Amino acid sequence: MVSRVDNSQRGLILAVEDGADNLELIIQVLELIGFPFITANDGRTAIAMAQQHQPDLILLDMVLPDMNGLEVAQHLKQDCRTAEIPIVAVTAMVAEEEKGQYLLAGCIDFVAKPYDIEFLETVIKRYVS
Repeated sequence: MVSRVDNSQRGLILAVEDGADNLELIIQVLELIGFPFITANDGRTAIAMAQQHQPDLILLDMVLPDMNGLEVAQHLKQDCRTAEIPIVAVTAMVAEEEKGQYLLAGCIDFVAKPYDIEFLETVIKRYVS
């Protein structure tokens, strides 16, 4: 787990990503735009961190080693402690069928891999003020 939390800053972000390169890119974007963050590299850790830290936004990779992102999102949306946290699906699978599944699982948006850094920044700022 990597974290940079500063309580004087806005909106804590939980970035869930098992790929080291993709996680590093997300971290660089979050540092560049000045958001505090915590990270997880699997679904169970993501759920626990969301429950403990109550982030303002979750960037959730849809392919994780222990649970898939749909399962994680559904679990978070069924838990009263985390149900209101917005979740953005982060995935290389962006066909219409997959987009519908992400929305049904409780995600409010998605970001396609490979990342368009400007779009990633726009999405983060859209949901965290």
